[in-house]
Amino acid sequence: MTLLLAGLFLFLGVHSVRIFAEDWRQRQIARSGEAPWKIVYSLISLAGFVLIVWGYGSVRADPSGITLWNPPQWTRHVASLLTLPAFILVAAAYVPGSRIKAAIGHPMIVGVKLWALAHLLANGRLGDLVLFGAFLLWAVVDFRAARIRDRGAGIRRAAVGVSRDFIAIAVGVALWMAFAFHLHAWLIGVRPFG
Repeated sequence: MTLLLAGLFLFLGVHSVRIFAEDWRQRQIARSGEAPWKIVYSLISLAGFVLIVWGYGSVRADPSGITLWNPPQWTRHVASLLTLPAFILVAAAYVPGSRIKAAIGHPMIVGVKLWALAHLLANGRLGDLVLFGAFLLWAVVDFRAARIRDRGAGIRRAAVGVSRDFIAIAVGVALWMAFAFHLHAWLIGVRPFG
C-alpha cells in the first residue's frame, strides 16, 4: 500500500499544481521556461505512474487484502459500459473543435471521473477504494478548478463541426474495444467481459 500511496501522492500531486498553486506554477514557468517545467512535470508524473502500477499490482496480489464490500457480478458489466463514454471523452480531449469538448470544456477530466466511478462500482477492496477513490476525488476538484479558471479567463471553446465529434467517438470506441476485449486482460489480468 505504501508504493500505491507514494505513487498517488506524486502523480496526483503534480497534476494538482494548477488547482492549488497556479500562481507558483506560472512563476516557475516564467523563471525556468516552459520546456524545463514540462520535463520535470513529466518525470514526476512518470515516476508516480510507475509507483501506482507497481503498488496497485502488489495490493491486488496480496491475498490478505482488506475487502470492504463484495460487489455483485452485474456491477462489472455496468463498469465496462461506463468506461465506453470515458474513452470517448478522453479521445474528445485531443480532437480540437469537437462539440463534445466545446460543451464540456475538459472532457478528459470527466472521462477520468467516469473511469474511476466505474471501477469503484465493480471493485470492493481497500486498495481499489484508495486508487479509484483518489482519482475520482481529484477529478471532481480539478474539473471545478478548471471551469473556474476558464470562466475567469473568458475561455470559450468553438465547435468546428459534427465531423470532429464523429472522429472522437470513433477513436474512443476503437480504443475502448481494444482495451475491453484485449488489453485489459493482458495488462491488468482481468477480462471485463469474460
